[in-house]
Amino acid sequence: MSKTILIIEDNLEIREGTAEILSLTGEYEVLTAMDGKEGVDMAFRHLPDLILCDIMMPELDGYGVLYMLSKNESTADIPFIFLTAKTERADVRKAMEMGADDYLTKPFDDIELLNAIESRFRKRERRVLQTAEESTGLTLQLSEEEQDYLLQGLVKEARVKVLKKKQHVYESGDTPLFMYYLLKGKIRNFLLYQDGRELSTGIHIDDSFFGYEALLLNEQYSDNAEALEDCEVALIPKEQFFELLYNKPAIASKFITLLSGNIREKEEQMLGFAYDTVRKRVANALVNVAEKSALSNMEGEIVVRISRDDLAALAGTANETISRMLADFKEEKLITKTGNAIVIPSIDKLKSVR
Repeated sequence: MSKTILIIEDNLEIREGTAEILSLTGEYEVLTAMDGKEGVDMAFRHLPDLILCDIMMPELDGYGVLYMLSKNESTADIPFIFLTAKTERADVRKAMEMGADDYLTKPFDDIELLNAIESRFRKRERRVLQTAEESTGLTLQLSEEEQDYLLQGLVKEARVKVLKKKQHVYESGDTPLFMYYLLKGKIRNFLLYQDGRELSTGIHIDDSFFGYEALLLNEQYSDNAEALEDCEVALIPKEQFFELLYNKPAIASKFITLLSGNIREKEEQMLGFAYDTVRKRVANALVNVAEKSALSNMEGEIVVRISRDDLAALAGTANETISRMLADFKEEKLITKTGNAIVIPSIDKLKSVR
């Protein structure tokens, strides 16, 4: 079912241009008003799903429109976005204090307009879902699908940063400002010792959250995170992340479970460094990469691509040792090589290496 958007704008060119953009999406039914008084009348009659409203208009300005609609029960909760050519801080502050949901400065492009509208609808849907849960006492009982929906809402509203290979996401000692979601690529966590040696402690692949440990523990990052290849990362502000955790205990429980699993995995890794043979450590490193970031070839074999430097850091050993171990594994038919790719015929056999 299409949503209705009311545009209140006295400038004919802007009004018709904005209406055309929204109509072309095929998702919205568009209503237009040429001044504030007409806009209020149309809002009461049609009860649109969202209102775009100019500030400086004859007869009744945008502030007056918002005030009148906010005092009427039937229109008070309609998402309201101001459109204005004025950029002074006082105007932005006044608009938000009055209850506006967003603020677009003219001229704005098509993508900026559509993103602002979609963001308002997503927030409204989450608010409706939360109200329904609270009224039925289901706050603690969110399904996996509902949790994913709420978390993906944070991701869609987040700023996306493009990283080049070897570029850092954060460094040890930094104060956490974001929770990160990897949209595309591979990210590794690693420790850096004073003598320059690196020890990889984890790898993240597409569609995974990372960097939340320091946020949940309320401490600075204890490790580093960098791109293993070109990546796209969504930066979710920690305030929004914590707001969701506070409002949804089920999601807080989900991340506590993830945190516990990460701690257990790192403990097992440290024990492996202390007691496993070099062969076992290298095999485990290959298994770790294969299980998290591998592809399958036509024969159903697992194909991984990782540099020897990164594999050495993940296994906690020297590059020369990696070269020797890979040669041994190849001779034992545990792996084969195709260009810069490592092909693993059987993960189970690699896991059985001692």
